[in-house]
Amino acid sequence: MTNVMSMAEQTQFLERPDGRVAYEVVGRGPLLICTPGMGDLRSVYRFMAPALAEAGYRVALMDLRGHGDSDATFTQYDDVAVGYDLLALTRALGGPAILVGNSMSAGASVWAAAEASELIAGLVLIGPFVRNVPISGFARAAFRLALQRPWGRAAWVSYYRRLYPGQRPHDLATHEAAIRASLGRPDHWRAFVATTQTSHVPAERRLAEVAVPTLVVMGVRDPDFPNPQAEAHWIADRLSGRVVMIDHAGHYPQAEYPNLVTPAVLSFLKEAGLAAR
Repeated sequence: MTNVMSMAEQTQFLERPDGRVAYEVVGRGPLLICTPGMGDLRSVYRFMAPALAEAGYRVALMDLRGHGDSDATFTQYDDVAVGYDLLALTRALGGPAILVGNSMSAGASVWAAAEASELIAGLVLIGPFVRNVPISGFARAAFRLALQRPWGRAAWVSYYRRLYPGQRPHDLATHEAAIRASLGRPDHWRAFVATTQTSHVPAERRLAEVAVPTLVVMGVRDPDFPNPQAEAHWIADRLSGRVVMIDHAGHYPQAEYPNLVTPAVLSFLKEAGLAAR
């Protein structure tokens, strides 16, 4: 399969009030906007995006605020702020859009679908945080300590690797190096730490307002959730959505098992009346 980086157009920038959000577009057809989780890059979709483009979609990959090629000049890095970025990019590219959100950006996608339903045609939520997961005070303190300088970047990349318990991508080391470089850019570490403090309450409060077809994709071994299957079904029940569980996968099934996730997404889009052709 052709690598997304060779298919993609040059990085573009969406002007926002406090800075720029980076994105790239590949393919032609109905619009899909894919966003990564915190501490990650839009290239987490490097295996999935070419297949979606080949299936007839226009695929936009967007970096979060303060991540990758996006600016770190913003004052807000939470679900609502990212949700507004998603809506702004949808308008700029000519929606409606199907939002594909991983981890925290799934919460932002839910918020966006509730805020402007006329712009959002569907949701694909991967390893989704749409509510706050209970965590002990000790674990919270340990996480904050791990993110202190000078060891913070190394600690995050080490933790990030643990979120791939199954079939790790052959180029994971290269992807991790790109994450480390991103976090080393001026003010990007500060922005990342601010992002880790995000509350998903705004997304949870608006679940009942979402009225678009929704697919929840969850790794069976996702270590970010005490019970990944229960969490996936809890979300799907509230969104009247479908669940696809990916055996052996962790928090990034689209990178671990794109051969399973991509067909599941395309099948969902077809059944939901959102097929490209």
